[in-house]
Amino acid sequence: MAVQPEGTPCWADAMFSDVEGAKRFYGEVLGWTFGDASSEYGNYTQAFVDDKAVAAVVPPMPGQESPSQWCLYLASPDAAATATKIRENGGQVLMEPMKVGDFGTMCLASEPSGAVFGVWQGGVHEGFEAVAVPGAYAWAEVFTREPEKADPFFAAVFPYAQKQMDGGEMDYRMYSLGDQPVLGRMQMGDEFPPEVPSYVNVYFTVPDCDEAVAKATELGGIVRFGPMDSPFGRFAALSDPQGASFTVIDVTKTQGEVPTSTDV
Repeated sequence: MAVQPEGTPCWADAMFSDVEGAKRFYGEVLGWTFGDASSEYGNYTQAFVDDKAVAAVVPPMPGQESPSQWCLYLASPDAAATATKIRENGGQVLMEPMKVGDFGTMCLASEPSGAVFGVWQGGVHEGFEAVAVPGAYAWAEVFTREPEKADPFFAAVFPYAQKQMDGGEMDYRMYSLGDQPVLGRMQMGDEFPPEVPSYVNVYFTVPDCDEAVAKATELGGIVRFGPMDSPFGRFAALSDPQGASFTVIDVTKTQGEVPTSTDV
């Protein structure tokens, strides 16, 4: 795939203390196969669907053990410049821009309400080689209790236009590049325990949501929400056996009308 426009979700990876366990789980649930671990880069291991790279798993660095979670990377033509904008707009740079061989340059950051995300300046590795097919990335949402902090931050750091979804009790906003929605923002309500911090939720496409949920729970995953139908597909929120949250969605099974939206 070509280098993505600035702000486009372009890659996802997760750190697991039990990488082999993660490979078994996601191999069964999402149909992933895995490349060889790259010892030069901390045993970073890419996942593939039909020989196309769709994500990666990696063990923690010594002394960096922390809860497993998926990290979404947003494309940048200049990671250092993006890091500066992150700081200037109330975010935190958690890992300074770092060149990863000739693959590209990465940076880790958090927006002002605490959700962690990555920045990727592509080199020979431009990001996802497939999206919106079974096993590949489908969508992502910033879950936050403080949308009044997240919305202006993302609009300042990336060239996003924003639309507020109309109707209903849910506070949901779409971030778009031109006319193309690329990221959602959901306000967290009382259904989220207070100890759950802001985070970015990554969706992966599956051919059948209910089958994916059944396989995930059989392998030790936990259903957090759903399965349920929506205008965008049938989906369910899960946690894998190591605690990383993600969502599966069958985009072929849609129900209901897409809500109207208002430019903000």
